[in-house]
Amino acid sequence: MARLKDLYNSKIVPELVKEFNYKNPMAVPGMKMVVISMGIGKASQDKKFLEAARKDLTMIAGQLPVVCKAKKSVSNFKVREGMETGLKVTLRGVRMYEFMDRLISLAIPRVRDFRGLKENSFDGRGNYSMGLAEQSVFPEINAAKVEFQQGMNITFVTTAKTDEEAKKMLQLFGMPFRRPEA
Repeated sequence: MARLKDLYNSKIVPELVKEFNYKNPMAVPGMKMVVISMGIGKASQDKKFLEAARKDLTMIAGQLPVVCKAKKSVSNFKVREGMETGLKVTLRGVRMYEFMDRLISLAIPRVRDFRGLKENSFDGRGNYSMGLAEQSVFPEINAAKVEFQQGMNITFVTTAKTDEEAKKMLQLFGMPFRRPEA
């Protein structure tokens, strides 16, 4: 079993029950899925960018990404309807917890000038989104072989009803949110 799944069952659930006074342990919020996406604008000019990003995202997520296509044509960006413009992966279960563990304990500490994650990136329904400027912060990616830097968006989808519950749960998982300035 994944380390964070054990942590969730042994420490996080009792802590959330105590703090939010849940009557039933099944009412405690949990992780539903993690969605990792990359928008690759350069892919419209050259397919090698899409292939390189696909290879990197596969190594990071441990799962083959889905190619996203443009829904509308936008002449300013030289994008036509149906062009391949991005990649996404949805992680659930053990892969989700393993990815979260690598992100929290290995990747985020490797980000330059890191001062904590913003707390205002919750959507009002208990889901949290963050972005990374480059994929080379993950240990699976060899920084010397990276042809181009590619950012990614990571969304944590939870079963929490409020942002406060989701924030507390993610903090207990080890997400390094910014400290409020005094």
